[in-house]
Amino acid sequence: MASVRHRKGIKASEVPEEPHEKHWKLDGKVLPGGKAWKKVSLVTGGFVGISLGILTSVYVATLHENDLWFSNIKEVEREISFRTECGLYYSYYKQMLQAPSIQTGLHSLIYDNKTESMRTINILERMNVYQEVFLSILYRTFHIKKFLEPIYFYIYTLFGLQAVYVVALYVTSWLLSGTWLSGVLAAFWYVTNRVDTTRVEFTIPLRENWALPVFAVQVAAISFLFRPHLRPAHERLTLLAIFISTFLFSVAWQFNQFVLLLQALVLFTLDSLDFLPRGKVTWIYIIQVASLLLVCFLQFFNTMIAGSLLISFNLSALLARRLQNNLKTGGLFSRLGKLFLHVLLVLCLTFLINNFIKKILNLESDEHIFKFLKAKFGFGATRDFDANLYLCEEAFGLLPFDTFTRLSDTLVFYAYMFVLFVMAVAAAVVAFQNLCGSANNKSMDKLQKCTMLLKPGAAYNLVHTILFGCLALSTMRMKYIWTSHLCVFAASGLCNSDMWGLILKCVRLYTPQRVSVMRYLTPVLILLYLCYKFWPRMMAELSELREFYDPDTVELMNWIKSNTPRKAVIAGSMQLLAGVKLCTGRVLTNHPHYEDKSLRERTRQVYQVYAKRSPEEVYRILRSFGTDFVILEDSMCYGRRHGRGCRLRDLLDIANGHIMDGPGDNEPDLQPSQDPRFCEEIKKSLPSYTVYFTKVFQNKTFHVYKLAKHKKTT
Repeated sequence: MASVRHRKGIKASEVPEEPHEKHWKLDGKVLPGGKAWKKVSLVTGGFVGISLGILTSVYVATLHENDLWFSNIKEVEREISFRTECGLYYSYYKQMLQAPSIQTGLHSLIYDNKTESMRTINILERMNVYQEVFLSILYRTFHIKKFLEPIYFYIYTLFGLQAVYVVALYVTSWLLSGTWLSGVLAAFWYVTNRVDTTRVEFTIPLRENWALPVFAVQVAAISFLFRPHLRPAHERLTLLAIFISTFLFSVAWQFNQFVLLLQALVLFTLDSLDFLPRGKVTWIYIIQVASLLLVCFLQFFNTMIAGSLLISFNLSALLARRLQNNLKTGGLFSRLGKLFLHVLLVLCLTFLINNFIKKILNLESDEHIFKFLKAKFGFGATRDFDANLYLCEEAFGLLPFDTFTRLSDTLVFYAYMFVLFVMAVAAAVVAFQNLCGSANNKSMDKLQKCTMLLKPGAAYNLVHTILFGCLALSTMRMKYIWTSHLCVFAASGLCNSDMWGLILKCVRLYTPQRVSVMRYLTPVLILLYLCYKFWPRMMAELSELREFYDPDTVELMNWIKSNTPRKAVIAGSMQLLAGVKLCTGRVLTNHPHYEDKSLRERTRQVYQVYAKRSPEEVYRILRSFGTDFVILEDSMCYGRRHGRGCRLRDLLDIANGHIMDGPGDNEPDLQPSQDPRFCEEIKKSLPSYTVYFTKVFQNKTFHVYKLAKHKKTT
């Protein structure tokens, strides 16, 4: 261990003091002018982080332009490029801008009768579109029309949020490691693993692209909050930052409660094992609940938020802590027993409180999620159409193995597993010693080494990455929450002097100089490798010019605008109808925002056009929703995307109790249908069909039929 010794020939009492010069300790040495050097490092690191954020934003914006030739295509093509639910969300931004005034626009959202036919719904209650409202108000108030088209203001805002995202990841890595070089490595990994860390360039309005940058800011603020010896003023400002970021995250994404619930489980685990200061954990619990309740208020008392598991869990954790004051006293077995009872008490209270709230509110909006989870994790097969629809979507399946191949190609996965192993071992040692409560000198020395590595901020990020990694493994759509943090965690570990110090001490090679070499040389070598391997690939990607091309959908949208009444009600697939609303403004029977029970039932009924149903039944169902036109898609009729058992036609057959088409097994109690498949038979123009449906448009992809008015069905 290096140490400072007295100079020869000078007594300790004779060493001159320099009261005006601050000293800085680095690896046991005291260096003059450390304060100035720290400021230079802070300014340089800040400049580098902001520059990397801006460059990332420009990079994804350029990829988007090069992929679609967005600046050259028509407005209808730009809008069609917002696929599925993206188009639905953007339509409300467009609706606000087309309204005569802001007040009129807000009124049209609160009393919306175009999104669901024969029904007036509150868009601000049902959907997370406050960001579209805010942007539209900004656009109108500051007369941005003089400088930018509305669609460019929208997409540039989202690309700008990518800069915020990268800066937040950079800061988190810097906080955990103590060097901004770690932030540089995290940012490089985020960009080089872009396929697995973000999909903003092709799903711009998706809710996660609004929410995840703010969530990254919240994680950075939490990491800072858990730094030791934080000044009271800094702590209050950090708590405010956590509250603002948690609130913005919650208001932006409908999956907020599930993500925050996992975060609450992280805090609960670490608090129970004495890793985190209890007072700060309590504040975060309160902030999470307060944020959700504020969002609940803004969404006109949305019952799905009020009945969320997060609110019930956090209240249970706080109440159980009050009931068990002596939780962290006693020996190992006593602590384990108390901990088991504590966990059991919290789970029971959560279950009771949540069921009580749901019964009072008569809440059923989230039942499809629990049906899906039950079927996904093997707690019984289901014929429920909604659950099977989720199960058959690739986005809700398990994380594909090729994800790890791509992550390994940039070395981030290898680095992650290495850091995770070291940190997990250190966490296990500290947790065991915390539970034991007392230890001998030898074990205390080992504990001190592990505790140096596993500071509260590092402990939080360790359990955070483990739980969100499990979420990503189980549901591919959620991988974007984990993969970005994976880059941060791996980079911060490789640049952490405490981690290298612990490793070198274990192999008896420790010196402060070797720690410094490993801490800085490792990320530099990885950065050089990334530049060598991926710079040519990125340049080739930026030079590749493509163009948006979907003539069939463009033709359909133009036909609808020109040949249907403004108040015409159109039925079809959820994904297509979102584009219909955006491009034409016509009234829909259903749409992709699937968080309402009555809408899910309505969608299942509309989808009977792809089932084995008689023309009379289909006509009666469609007319019950006021349908004037129905759009049939060959891809959905013939099920080209999925294999047998997951085609839409198969899901409908199973839900209706009918045998599926094609070779393969069927469940024994399924029966043959007396009617042929509607979407196939209607193309034959048989009299039994033409009496109800008249073909008015057709191209290679779509078939549009007009429904007869006032026909009686038997």
